Amino acid sequence: MTEPRRYRVYLLRLWQAEGEEGGLVWRAALEDAPTGERKGFADIARLCAFLQAITADGAAHDTQPPDTPL
Repeated sequence: MTEPRRYRVYLLRLWQAEGEEGGLVWRAALEDAPTGERKGFADIARLCAFLQAITADGAAHDTQPPDTPL
């Protein structure tokens, strides 16, 4: 028997803001669609590290959406 596929649903927001040293930097926020929980990131590297961490460990919210071909 095969394991169900895992998925996550997030709304990603990206914007530029003034950094500590005066230049523009990219900021990011993820909103977990099922829970509405939001998480902010000071830069794209931290966003990517978070995404790598949650996809590596198979944490909560890992279920297969109905009728979704993958």
